[in-house]
Amino acid sequence: MTPIFKLIPFEENHGQLVCAWRYPAPYHIYDLKPWQQMTAAGEEFADPQLRKEQYRAVANERGELCGFAQFFPIVGVSRLGLGLRPDLCGRGYGEPFVRTIVQEARRLKPGNEIDLEVYTWNVRARRVYERAGFVVTDTYERMTPVGMGQFHCMVWSGETGGKH
Repeated sequence: MTPIFKLIPFEENHGQLVCAWRYPAPYHIYDLKPWQQMTAAGEEFADPQLRKEQYRAVANERGELCGFAQFFPIVGVSRLGLGLRPDLCGRGYGEPFVRTIVQEARRLKPGNEIDLEVYTWNVRARRVYERAGFVVTDTYERMTPVGMGQFHCMVWSGETGGKH
């Protein structure tokens, strides 16, 4: 059965939960700092204003936190950042999760191009994004918190790359 996801306001308790998520290697690069460190530095969703303006929690039909989405404020582009709870990765939830976030991006900024970045080595995520209708449009290197990384920019084409 395909899960039904919904976006809800990203609350402080969601941030505390997300900071405790731990991904297996090689995905551990997505692990975040502990909540206390994030709040002390006012980073990302630990900043209440940034959390309100850019972040949404993604819940399932039972209201359980399954992931989050970030909508970066770029003129003419809806750039997505997203994270799926580690225990849900690799279990077929990725495509409906991404599609739900794309629907929200379309609602928030109709007519904007929708894109995201993915590490070139993260083939699992790239395949999920392709099934959800994204295509690779560029590949480049950029600085990350852990050094230089190579990324694909993927743009939502509006087409389905895989089965529904």
